[in-house]
Amino acid sequence: MERAFFEAVKALAELRDRRLYRSSHRTFEDYCRERFGHSRQKSNYLIAAADVYENLTTICCQNLPPEDLTTNGSQILPTSEGQVRPITKLEPQEQWEVWQQAVELAGGKVPTGRIVKDVVQRMMERTQVPNTYQIGEVCQILTKDNPELRGKGGCWGIVARVNDFSCTVRAWDGEYAVGLQHLKSYNYLPAECQQVREISDRISRVYSSVLEESVQKFWRCWAS
Repeated sequence: MERAFFEAVKALAELRDRRLYRSSHRTFEDYCRERFGHSRQKSNYLIAAADVYENLTTICCQNLPPEDLTTNGSQILPTSEGQVRPITKLEPQEQWEVWQQAVELAGGKVPTGRIVKDVVQRMMERTQVPNTYQIGEVCQILTKDNPELRGKGGCWGIVARVNDFSCTVRAWDGEYAVGLQHLKSYNYLPAECQQVREISDRISRVYSSVLEESVQKFWRCWAS
């Protein structure tokens, strides 16, 4: 990121957080569409990337002059938002550690977003809490930050298979592989779990893709 672009994104963050866009637009989405031609989500990605960039320079580039925040012979810094998107939700020190490993894997050059994502995945696997779920346990499905589970937020799922870092859960309309971070146990007693399993079996026998839409909506509402 060039210094001018970095400063522009920080200004955009202030405009968003202080809702200054309301002087000319009803929503931040409207402002981004008209002003930049992209969505609110894209602006949020850019803002998050600017925060990562600032963290990297603060932690490890203390001695660099403030006017020089580009790639340096001794310090490789991001040049695009996509390169740091996988680490935006990490703590600053973790961001730096992942970035350093990614730079090393890239042969001392600016790493791609794919390389950074792979390093994050390996780090998560090393620090992953052991899977303590049991087959037959009833859990709630959490969809935060996982578009693949869209429409399943708050639904219950019955653990059908226990993997190292995920569980295969059986919901009312099929089975899903769900990471541990997207599951929350209801902590039901064994008898309560058995009752839910029996209800689930009944729904599965009745449910069919050829059911009328109104009936399917009823099952979805009941399951959530």
